[in-house]
Amino acid sequence: MLGLVKKIFGDMNERDVKKFMRTVDIINKMEPDFEKLTDEQLKNKTVEFRERLAKGESIDSLLPEAFATTREASKRTLGKRHYDVQLVGGIALHNGRIAEMKTGEGKTLVGTLPVYLNALAGQGVHVVTVNDYLAQRDSEEMAQVYNFLGMTVGLNLSGMEHAQKQEAYGCDITYGTNNEYGFDYLRDNMVLYKEQMVQRPLYFCIIDEVDSILVDEARTPLIISGQAQKSTELYFLADRFVKRLQAEEDYTVDIKVKSVSLSDKGAAKAERDFGIDNLYDQKHVMLNHHIVQALKANVIMRRDVDYVVVEDEVVIVDEFTGRLMAGRRYSDGLHQAIEAKEGITVQNESMTLATITFQNYFRMYRKLAGMTGTAKTEEEEFKKIYGLEVLQVPTNRPNQRIDAPDVVYKSVASKFRAVVAEIEERHAKNQPILVGTVSIENSEVLSEMLKKKGIRHQVLNAKYHAEEAEIISSAGQAGSVTIATNMAGRGTDIVLGEGVHDVGGLHIIGTERHESRRIDNQLRGRAGRQGDPGSTQFYLSLGDELMKRFGADNVLNMMERLGFEEDQPIESRMITRAVESAQKRVEGNNFDTRKVVLQYDDVMNQQRGVIYKQRMELLEADNVKQIVLDMIRGTIERIVEAHTGDDIPENWELQEVADYINAKLLEEGEITRDELWGKEASEITEYLYDKVQQRYDEREASLGEAMVREFEKVIALRAVDRKWMDHIDAMDQLRQGIHLRAYGGTDPLREYQFEGYEMFNQMIASIQEEVATYIMKARVESNQQREAVIDEKKISTNSPTPDKKASRKERRAQR
Repeated sequence: MLGLVKKIFGDMNERDVKKFMRTVDIINKMEPDFEKLTDEQLKNKTVEFRERLAKGESIDSLLPEAFATTREASKRTLGKRHYDVQLVGGIALHNGRIAEMKTGEGKTLVGTLPVYLNALAGQGVHVVTVNDYLAQRDSEEMAQVYNFLGMTVGLNLSGMEHAQKQEAYGCDITYGTNNEYGFDYLRDNMVLYKEQMVQRPLYFCIIDEVDSILVDEARTPLIISGQAQKSTELYFLADRFVKRLQAEEDYTVDIKVKSVSLSDKGAAKAERDFGIDNLYDQKHVMLNHHIVQALKANVIMRRDVDYVVVEDEVVIVDEFTGRLMAGRRYSDGLHQAIEAKEGITVQNESMTLATITFQNYFRMYRKLAGMTGTAKTEEEEFKKIYGLEVLQVPTNRPNQRIDAPDVVYKSVASKFRAVVAEIEERHAKNQPILVGTVSIENSEVLSEMLKKKGIRHQVLNAKYHAEEAEIISSAGQAGSVTIATNMAGRGTDIVLGEGVHDVGGLHIIGTERHESRRIDNQLRGRAGRQGDPGSTQFYLSLGDELMKRFGADNVLNMMERLGFEEDQPIESRMITRAVESAQKRVEGNNFDTRKVVLQYDDVMNQQRGVIYKQRMELLEADNVKQIVLDMIRGTIERIVEAHTGDDIPENWELQEVADYINAKLLEEGEITRDELWGKEASEITEYLYDKVQQRYDEREASLGEAMVREFEKVIALRAVDRKWMDHIDAMDQLRQGIHLRAYGGTDPLREYQFEGYEMFNQMIASIQEEVATYIMKARVESNQQREAVIDEKKISTNSPTPDKKASRKERRAQR
């Protein structure tokens, strides 16, 4: 059955490539004519295409000519001619697909084709890269093509001034990182004046290294936070306590799911140490939470693997790329617990002002596409989450790389000794070697071993980000030895040096299998670019995390029975297949986890869409009078409905209605119960609304229309922002505790959706009531100014969701 599926899907990929090749033939036939054009005539093609679009011609119909134009411009500016397979990749991107192209096949150049074509529409095309360095490099190089054709190119980097960002987004084509695009979107929805926004409506986006951004980073939401003052002493108290606990006796660890739990004995110790009766009492939720986070920090989070300490600061290490994630913080108080563990300054927790996942940000683009060397293993996720199909683009030249089967050793030490011996042997014949490690710690262990052997080498472990591209690009030179953490240097081509072809090309050594096959494939893909020779092999040990999680004991028993020596390896395709089978299971689990995270975030995403739309209406409207009157009507309708639900009108609570309207919208005693008596519920609503609108008109006449219009915007924007911020806080607390509903036999997700909907409606009602009350009751000053809810100096990006239970009172007091 699996073979049949592979055959069908394999055939589909081949069929699509053949279909695209027919378009490539058309483009190739145009090439001689385009070569005859002068520079001026070629540049004028952009004007011609835009005029044709304005007259109703479609973007799709322009594809062959636009691609031929881009290819010719590239030849004249960069001296690079697009291969046929690069044209195929360009067509796939234009069609909103993922182009899987092997390392060295020129993905950056491929992007110029659909970018130019879609930029003709004048709505802005965004090119997304994984870091600022690549964004700057690619924008500067490819701008030569675009500028030649009369297109403007912008660069969107973190730390830019507001005016620079507006200029970058106003260009035909904008380069930047996924983080910066997402944060700009969130910041745009916090501005007080429409003119402060930087982004245009999201039109077309091409993501380079799409798997890294849409899969690896999809688990970490973008968060904009404000500072919340809170005592940090409890973190140190909890840390000192857990450091005295004994493994197994006081707590248990589940390595598969990376969780830690206090035993009854551990809980009893906590109660004794902190002088309380019951650790699990509701009033001790905060203490319990701090103890659990301190345990996680001390038992699960490993220095130089999960994080590093740089200048009195804990910096997260990206588990997929090995990069330092500057500015990122673990959520839920874990980051502070690690700071306490390391004995450094515990930074204040923060409160969430705005947040969005990459999944939901990138799904807002009208058209989305991506490029990478490794996407097929995650095709199901791309299809289900983003609606993106993967096209495997053939290589320009046949692949000559040799992938040797994995070798497995008994211990980590024996594995590294074998790796060093392999490096020594290949280095002696001047063959370049790239060694991939899964952690900074392992890269430094290996580096020390090579130093003792006198083998010169470069270490690239994300502590040296600035030189990363230069080190990786020289990894193909004769005799070079490079140690890289996972895929550090991703996006940089490794070109073979002189004489390297003769000694077998670049040799890749993997020192451990990653839980994702795609990461292993990325490492393998660094060798054998453009038909170059190359080879790869993975060295494993039974002490590796993946092996320990999935059946290392069985293999160890087998090795013991067969009398294997410490340094004697097993080399078998069977082992390789077993590891890949384990990886598939982990990938499936990780996909399910991301899917569940997204299902929960989709609830917030729908609500975010409603709030941001309402906020935009407030910003764009010159006159928000009708919006405010609708809020007043909504407030009146709710109070009337709440007190006239009984079938018997005599039981209606009309005095309560009168009291509410007088207190919130009119003057004391202005409405009496008798005025409402005998009317239908709808008549009561209309009567009250007419009364309030009359008073509203009087206020407008006495204050002046201009002053009232700005006052309405000030009040409405502040109410929306403050209530939305509180709602994010409340929804996060709901999310943290909702899984407990499963014990009662209910579906936590359905409960979250239902309760989240109710909470959202309550928030909308609260916004309307606050706006209505302030508009009708507040004293209006002559110098009305819109104010942000949080001081801009106290706002930070990429901070995590805070431990909200712990700091709730403090934040209420601040507000």
